[in-house]
Amino acid sequence: MSAIQMGSGELVGALYRDHRDWLTAWLNRSLGCPQRAEDLSQDTFVRVLGRRELPSLREPRAFLVTVAKGLLVDHWRRVALEQAYLDELKCLPEAVQPSAEDHCLILADLREIDRLLGKLSTRARSAFLLNRLDGLGHAEIAEQLGVSVPRVRQYIAQGLRQCYIALYGEPT
Repeated sequence: MSAIQMGSGELVGALYRDHRDWLTAWLNRSLGCPQRAEDLSQDTFVRVLGRRELPSLREPRAFLVTVAKGLLVDHWRRVALEQAYLDELKCLPEAVQPSAEDHCLILADLREIDRLLGKLSTRARSAFLLNRLDGLGHAEIAEQLGVSVPRVRQYIAQGLRQCYIALYGEPT
């Protein structure tokens, strides 16, 4: 049966059968952790399965690597975010350290905010982070990004909206 005759579920099933072990090994070489490689391999196929349409796949491994690389970037960004949070926690006195439960909740919120900020354009994400984390003003950000001050305001508003969604859900 050709790929054209197969439904997308059948195509993903065939991709899974034929390439899962290879993809997991490829991810393991990048991560050095078989369990994380297995998780990201599964996530890759879930993401492929969730696509409305699959492209014509002359090179299925190249396609899977492209999807997996996006997941790897997300993984490394989350790791860096969590490490930055943990480094900041080390600077706090013990008396104000969050409880283990609060720590887990904060990390979950940070991951969600990171995921939602990842939906912003590069400039919008940069403007938001420059303002909120680095404390730069709108004019400084505009100069640094080469955009107008009103555009910076729009970018920051987009970032704030994404943070609101992360913490409280979609506004009604």
